Amino acid sequence: MATFRQRVLKREILKGTFINLGSPITVEIAGKAGFDWLLIDLEHGVGDHETLVHQLQAIGNTNAEPFVRITANETPRYKRVLDLGARGVMVPWVSNVEEAELVVKSMRYPPQGIRGVASLNRACQFGQDFDNYYATANEELVSVAQIETVEAVENAGVMAAIDGIDVLFVGPTDLTTNYGISRQFDHPTYRDAVAKVNAACLSAGKAAGILLANTGQIKQAEEDGFTFIAVGSDGGVLANGMKNLVEAF
Repeated sequence: MATFRQRVLKREILKGTFINLGSPITVEIAGKAGFDWLLIDLEHGVGDHETLVHQLQAIGNTNAEPFVRITANETPRYKRVLDLGARGVMVPWVSNVEEAELVVKSMRYPPQGIRGVASLNRACQFGQDFDNYYATANEELVSVAQIETVEAVENAGVMAAIDGIDVLFVGPTDLTTNYGISRQFDHPTYRDAVAKVNAACLSAGKAAGILLANTGQIKQAEEDGFTFIAVGSDGGVLANGMKNLVEAF
């Protein structure tokens, strides 16, 4: 059976959503709904490391793969979320080769990387599965670099070519804002940037990812070449649902 990382690199369509409420209950609901992966957002979400462990435990009761977006490209942040059992890490604002290489090094144990080795943690089943985890982690964990700046688009080709960068993930709001065309997702400049990212991923045999605001954007995203696709968030679904209830009156 293919690992999840192998499925990512085969450019299989993998559906996900963002989790930003810090709630293990919404994580479990999303996982039970049938998503392939869930992204627990520590960058913009309300949760922290105290809530993260409960959310990861909740995902363990579903078939979804647990991903975590850390707040910054700093090695200690990777250690914390990986040791808790994240199977993938999304890193914001990765714009050049040096930053992309730090992503890979922080994800991997020596000698390929600089991740600290510890056995008594949740990822290793508190020591009971350490040998297997240590032997497979470098090849099975998924690294997701976010494309959110003009510089990142310009460097998409060389970053996608780096071994260990598995997904270049477009953040539409930040990217359009950095181009000076905030949230103009049909603007030719943004469309050209999207094409460049997808071409870079296709050439390097990597996956292109994106966060969509609604389900109406899925068809276009797939036509563009995106395969690692997230739609909405638990917070967005709840807010829209409550608004719809009120408007029904």
